This record gives sequence, C-alpha cells and structure tokens, in this order.
Amino acid sequence: MSTIDLTAAGFETTITENEIVLVDFWASWCGPCRMFAPIFAAASDRHTDIVFAKVDTEAEQGLAAAAGITSIPTLMAFKDGSLVFSQPGALPAQALEQVVAAVRELDMAKARREARSA
Repeated sequence: MSTIDLTAAGFETTITENEIVLVDFWASWCGPCRMFAPIFAAASDRHTDIVFAKVDTEAEQGLAAAAGITSIPTLMAFKDGSLVFSQPGALPAQALEQVVAAVRELDMAKARREARSA
C-alpha cells in the first residue's frame, strides 16, 4: 500500500478504524524529512496491512500542534487507536523495520492492563 496524505479532518478516523497506523510528520523544506520519505514509502510497500500516513506540518499546523510535534520528521505509531510510539528524527530502514515489528508484537490488552495498574 502506498502512503496516504493525512489531514486533521481524517486523522481520528484513520487512527481508530485501522489496527496499525504509522504517521510521518514532515515538511517539504526539511532535509531529514526528504531523506526519510523513500524509506517510509518502501516500508509501506512491504507492509501492505499497515496504514502509512504522512502529515505535512506546514499545511496541517493545527494537527501538528495538537500532536505535540516540536521536531520533524517525527514518526508516530498507533495500534488499536492508541499511541504506542513517538520519536523525532529520520530512522534508517532497519530501525523502521524494528518499530514495525515491535508494534505488530505489542499485546494491547496487556499494555492497557499495565497502564491501568500504574
């Protein structure tokens, strides 16, 4: 699956209606963002069961602010509607694959139980 462009209008629906969503917050003027873009796109082609979305922080300033984006690129991962990973900086392909694997393996029922008891 290719990446999708995500706006404030569709953000919540995309996050809640898909099991796993990876979101790349980026801007066209950002060198590291341009470096990360083909890595993110290639991963989206390999993992067709995951939604790979991009948020242009220039066009979606309100969404970027609501998400607490202070540095770009920032990668966020959501599973079952919950934020499970957030990290600024361009990841190399191998690190992105590790994030995908970790999110896939995450037991959300266990994570929610642990969060309630903390």
